Amino acid sequence: MKYATTLLAALVANWLLWSGHFDNPFLLGVGAVSCLLCLWISWRMRIVDEEGAPAHLGLRPFFFYAPWLAKEIVTSNINVARIILSRVMPLRRNLILVPAKQQSEIGRVIFANSITLTPGTVSVRLEGKEILVHGLSLDESAEDMSGEMGERVCRLERCEDASANECDDDSTQSTPKNPGPPNTPGQGES
Repeated sequence: MKYATTLLAALVANWLLWSGHFDNPFLLGVGAVSCLLCLWISWRMRIVDEEGAPAHLGLRPFFFYAPWLAKEIVTSNINVARIILSRVMPLRRNLILVPAKQQSEIGRVIFANSITLTPGTVSVRLEGKEILVHGLSLDESAEDMSGEMGERVCRLERCEDASANECDDDSTQSTPKNPGPPNTPGQGES
C-alpha cells in the first residue's frame, strides 16, 4: 500500500507541477481522475512495487543525488562541447564493461541511467552486475567510471550498512575490453 500511496503522490505532484492550474475546479477534477486512472492501470498491471514506485529510497535521491548528478551532467556537457568544437576531434570511442556493485536491481538501473544521462556515455546493456558502456571519448578505466557515481548510488540504496558490504567489494575484475557488438533485439536477447 505504501508504494501505491507513493505513486499517487508522485502522479499528483507531477500533474500539478506541469499543469500549473490550482484554481480551476474542472481542471483539478480532471487531473485527479487522470492520476487515479493511472494508479488503477498500474495496479492492474501489477507494476506498483519497489521498482515502479521506490518509496524505500525516500527523498534522498532528490536532495543528495540529483544535485550532484546535475553538476556532473553540466561538466560532461562542457567536455563534450570541447571535443566537438575542437579542430581535431579527439574521439576515442570505445565499449567497456563497467562493474555495477549496487546491491539491488533498482540501484543498478539508477546507475546505468545515470551513465546514460551524462553526455558522452551511453549504457548499452545491463546484464547481471556489469554494464556495457559506449563512450565518445573514454580516457578512464572501468573502475574509474564506476567510482564516485557508483558509490553515490550505493549510498542511495544504503549499501554502507554492515549487512550490505557488496558495494565495498573490490574483488570484481573488470578490465577494458572489447566485448563485441551488443546483441540487438531479435538475436536471442532483448
